[in-house]
Amino acid sequence: MSGPPSSPEYLPIRVAEAEGYFSAEGLAVTIRTTRAESGAAEALAQGQADLAATTLEAILRFGLRAATNQAPRLIFGLTAAPPVALLVAGPHTSAVRSIEDLSALRVGVTTPGAPEHAWFGWLLARAGLSIAQVRVTSLGERGLVTAIDSGDVHVALVPEPMASQLLSQGRAKLLADFRTPRAAATLLGSTTVNAAIFTRADRRPPERELSAIARALRKAEQRIHTADARDLADRLPTRVVGEFADFEARLAASRALYLTDGLVSADQLQQTISIIRTHTPLPQSVKIPRPEDMLIQIKPSAR
Repeated sequence: MSGPPSSPEYLPIRVAEAEGYFSAEGLAVTIRTTRAESGAAEALAQGQADLAATTLEAILRFGLRAATNQAPRLIFGLTAAPPVALLVAGPHTSAVRSIEDLSALRVGVTTPGAPEHAWFGWLLARAGLSIAQVRVTSLGERGLVTAIDSGDVHVALVPEPMASQLLSQGRAKLLADFRTPRAAATLLGSTTVNAAIFTRADRRPPERELSAIARALRKAEQRIHTADARDLADRLPTRVVGEFADFEARLAASRALYLTDGLVSADQLQQTISIIRTHTPLPQSVKIPRPEDMLIQIKPSAR
C-alpha cells in the first residue's frame, strides 16, 4: 500500500484492518506500506504482493510488464482524482482568475513528481499552456502554507485537509477542485479514477476473496462516513492518526472522497489514461491493456 500511513486516499484499508472487517470476511490480510505510489506498483509487478493499493499513474509507469499474462487488473476504485485543490494565494486573488492567467507565474507543490502533477498538466494543456510555461516550486506542506500566506507563490496544489482549512479561513481562493468525485467530474467534464486496488492477471485471487475484500472496504467507507473521530482514532494505529486535530480534519475531508461502491468503468479508465498521458511519459516497451481488459468489477453483494 502506498504511503504515507496518514494518506486519506487509503484510509478505508486502514479502517477495514483496524475494525476487523477483513478478518470477519475470513481474510488474512497483511499490509506493507511503501514510501510512495511507485513502490506499491513495483511490488505488484515483481510478484512481491498479491494486491497493490496505489494510483493508476503509478501502475502505468511502474507496474506494467511485457508479458500480457502479468498485466494489472483494477478490482476496487478508491478516489476519482488526487484529493487536492488548486488555490490562489490571498495576495494574488485579483490577478489570477483562471487557468489561462498562470503563464510565467509561480506554482507551489508539496513534492516533485506527486500524482497531482499529471492532472495539473492536463488542466494547463486544456487552457493552451504547458508545464514549461509555469514556474513550479516544491516546498513541502509547511512551506506551501507559508508561501501562500506570503504570496511567494501565485497558486498552489494543496492537499486535503489543508485546502479546506485555507479556504474556510479566507486565506486563499479556489481555482480548480479535484477533492471529491463530484468536484473532479465537474472540473474535468468526465468521471475518472486515481487511487485504486490492483492485482495481476496471473496472480488474481479467487472471486470469493475479491468479493470479501470489496465488502470489507465498503463497510470501512461507510464507517468513515459516519464515525465519530475520537472513536475511530482510538482504534487506528498511532502512525495513521498522528495528531488528533489533524486526523479529525482529515476524516471530515474524507467523508465525500471515495467512489461509490468502489466501482470503476472502462470509460473512467480511458479518460484517466488520457489525462496521465498529457503530462507523464509512459513506458514504450510495454503495451497498455485496453481499459475494458483492466477491470475486474466486484459488484455489491451480500455475503
